[in-house]
Amino acid sequence: MAVAGNGPLAGVRVVELAGIGPGPFAAMLLADLGADVVRVDRPGGAGLAIDPAYDVTNRNKRSVVVDLKAADGRARVLDLVERADLLIEGYRPGVAERLGVGPDDCRARNPRLVYGRMTGWGQDGPLAARAGHDIAYIAVTGALGMIGDPDAPPAIPANLVGDYAGGSLYLVIGLLAALHHARATGVGQVVDAAIVDGTAHLTAMIHGMVAAGGWQDRRGANLLDGGCPFYGTYETSDGQYVAVGALEQQFYDEFVELLGIKDEAPARKDVARWGELREAVAARFRTRTRAEWTAVFEASDACVAPVLSLREAPHHPHLAARGTFAEVGNIVQPAPAPRFSVTPGALRTGPAMPGADTASVALDWGVPGLVDAGAAVSDAP
Repeated sequence: MAVAGNGPLAGVRVVELAGIGPGPFAAMLLADLGADVVRVDRPGGAGLAIDPAYDVTNRNKRSVVVDLKAADGRARVLDLVERADLLIEGYRPGVAERLGVGPDDCRARNPRLVYGRMTGWGQDGPLAARAGHDIAYIAVTGALGMIGDPDAPPAIPANLVGDYAGGSLYLVIGLLAALHHARATGVGQVVDAAIVDGTAHLTAMIHGMVAAGGWQDRRGANLLDGGCPFYGTYETSDGQYVAVGALEQQFYDEFVELLGIKDEAPARKDVARWGELREAVAARFRTRTRAEWTAVFEASDACVAPVLSLREAPHHPHLAARGTFAEVGNIVQPAPAPRFSVTPGALRTGPAMPGADTASVALDWGVPGLVDAGAAVSDAP
């Protein structure tokens, strides 16, 4: 049966041509907000080396399996496209066209379709046809070079900055903006979401600060990159860490008061003594455990928080109270975000198993050929 929810995107139909990374995450966001997302899986899977039952990025979706290289594969996908509002694909430039499901093919069947293209390098440019991963995309945009200790190699922020922030989120913004236009005009369009573009866009404020002389173009020398002693992380006596973000004067005053260094701390505006201030802060934090310091600061505006692991985070009192994390099918995972007062998103189903929803999609979308062609397995019980 259909899994579309009552979120703000209820009634929106999405075709996702299976891939890995930012494309599936973008489709998950749409599904979390109520869209009916049908993931077109390829025989043998898309290549993510985990059991699909644990692939949280495929939650709230349905799956059919179609071999686009088979004689009838293109026709099956275009039948879905004809009934869709949005399409997401993450192939290298030119691959979708060679498979017969490029923008021209799809929009010939459905002129209102918004066709979303998720790539690292974009659809054009010298590197467009080259392989790549998050780390390369954030490297060339200057984002990676800003992160980490100045005396060590740049720190790798998992794949959050490129794939998901610079990629998935910008694709979703583009899809929703183009969907608004399509519904107003009846005309769809292509959204070229390149991770390099989105990641560069994320650095807009920093570029302004560089131009104004308020940011040095090197790591560990600025207010927000670890160069500032009252905006950083510190080790506690038990080998754990706390994060400090006491930027504003009133927050800083409360911070040094509760930390117990008010009388010995150098003036915060004396950049020449920032090293001395950092040593004083670090020495004090090493005198107690993370839990003890958390208790000291938790009722204050000193902007201090414990640095938690992924397994610890769902148990933080604030996150637990808000239901920031949820458990579905014995998998702890982030709940849908953001929140809506009238049309909330929801965790309706766990990860879609490849091909498990062929019959229900064929019925709901009016595409009997999905089943007739034997393109995928029948619905799971």
